[in-house]
Amino acid sequence: QVQLVESGGGLVQAGGSLRLSCAASGTMLSNNVMKWYRQAPGKQREWVATITRGGSTNYADSVKGRFTISRDNAKNTVYLQMNSLKPEDTAVYYCNAFSSDYYWGQGTQVTVSS
Repeated sequence: QVQLVESGGGLVQAGGSLRLSCAASGTMLSNNVMKWYRQAPGKQREWVATITRGGSTNYADSVKGRFTISRDNAKNTVYLQMNSLKPEDTAVYYCNAFSSDYYWGQGTQVTVSS
């Protein structure tokens, strides 16, 4: 059974940083395409970042240059380093894994105060 557990969310002032973690069990994240999504109140879930099996990364324009997705194969964990945070980054952040099926974590709340 695949489980993804996000952590690292919290309350931070604008301009601050947070690092989110997504720890997996039941699958090797290196065999998955891993993505981070976020969902703000009253809005649709939106894609934030991707890291492929080969380690290539891609970002939504809204976070490019501020967020970095990475993977630690030894810890079977994917990270999202978020710098220069803005109030509009406030959302629940979810990690997503895809190999033969899609898997989601439970989400972690990020709140950025102005």
